[in-house]
Amino acid sequence: ADFATIRSANKVIDLGTGNGVVPLILAYRYPSILVTGIEIQRQMADRAARNARLNGYEDRIVIEQMDIASTVKRFKPESFDVVVCNPPYRQATSGRLSLSSERQIARHEIKANLDDFVGAAAFLVKNKGCFACIQLGDRTVDLVSAMRSAGLEPKRLRTVHAFANAKASMVLVEAVKGGRKGVDILPPLFIYDSAKNYTAEL
Repeated sequence: ADFATIRSANKVIDLGTGNGVVPLILAYRYPSILVTGIEIQRQMADRAARNARLNGYEDRIVIEQMDIASTVKRFKPESFDVVVCNPPYRQATSGRLSLSSERQIARHEIKANLDDFVGAAAFLVKNKGCFACIQLGDRTVDLVSAMRSAGLEPKRLRTVHAFANAKASMVLVEAVKGGRKGVDILPPLFIYDSAKNYTAEL
């Protein structure tokens, strides 16, 4: 939510919104925007809608329960100024699966993979619009390659580290549809200081 470039009166869509945390933060920070959250799991989508309602944002946050593939039928091409996405990080055969089916779908590419999310973003975002995504650090190449293949040119990249001397655990990438080549590598984001407290920026 902090990394994405949002402007006044933007229409934003969050792919794989979970319980709707990102739309809530965006609606709070930007009073003039409209946010749509897409979530495949019914119970999560219901929680996201309830969160929007209980926080007073039901007029600016819409939650729709559907899979990523259905977005190309539900929405017209280039319907949104910004697409944000916190997708399942791990491939279906990578890592240990949770016993909870809800967590399995949220964490592993069981219902849709990274290319599916990036392809949907490319369809939904306007020309020169932005797509911001977070992914595991070791899947940086997968994310950047998928973006470029879909016509989304990476323009800003920031690595996320638990500590200053740790390797990147996550990567934040923002791409522009139809953008020119050339990416800004931003200073890294550190989560904890040497005393294991949150850094001032975080």
